[in-house]
Amino acid sequence: MKRRITPTAAVLATTAALLLTACGSGDDKSSDSDKIAAADTGTPTSSSPSTSASGTPDRPKIELPSDLSYTFNWPSTGNAAKDAVLADSEQSIKAVDLAIANQDPLNKAYLFYYQGEAAAQTQQFIEAYVKAKARTTGSYRYYDAAVDVRGADNASLVYCEDQSKAYDLYLKTKKVDKTQATKNSYVLYSTQMHRNAQGVWVIAKLLSQRGSSKCRP
Repeated sequence: MKRRITPTAAVLATTAALLLTACGSGDDKSSDSDKIAAADTGTPTSSSPSTSASGTPDRPKIELPSDLSYTFNWPSTGNAAKDAVLADSEQSIKAVDLAIANQDPLNKAYLFYYQGEAAAQTQQFIEAYVKAKARTTGSYRYYDAAVDVRGADNASLVYCEDQSKAYDLYLKTKKVDKTQATKNSYVLYSTQMHRNAQGVWVIAKLLSQRGSSKCRP
């Protein structure tokens, strides 16, 4: 199963095409043909982010194809800062799939939530889908989130992703690559975030571990 980038030293040394990861294989690498597919539901778009007169950031509107769905099993913490981290993280995840659906490696929606190293890695990931002329489809589940807020403007988030019901869809053939779920369908993510001048929690660093025992059922 494919999915978001795995920005370890080994992965960063590979080509963009190898960022697409097949669920049916025993490792993290696959060819372009091992994933991706796309239902023709029109071209999703997003509005450009801006700041309102009140100083509250206008987050980009994220409209995804109807065949994509997300379940976030990370309930409210009761802490305003931690809940804001979780809320912005949800949007950052969806923003990447919007860029893939739009076949746009410089889509403004994901760049609203990713900066620096994380933005560069995410751009590589999106470019791999553009090269393969494919996008994501199916459903994703997120769970076991642990948030740590340090001071007013720094935070970290660790969470799991279940890709067992998510697939790649090829835009030209409309073929959905329904690979069988394996241990690699479960991914552990660790992000380093900071709150920018607009009050948005943006991702500066992103690490992942595919097949993590912490995330497997």
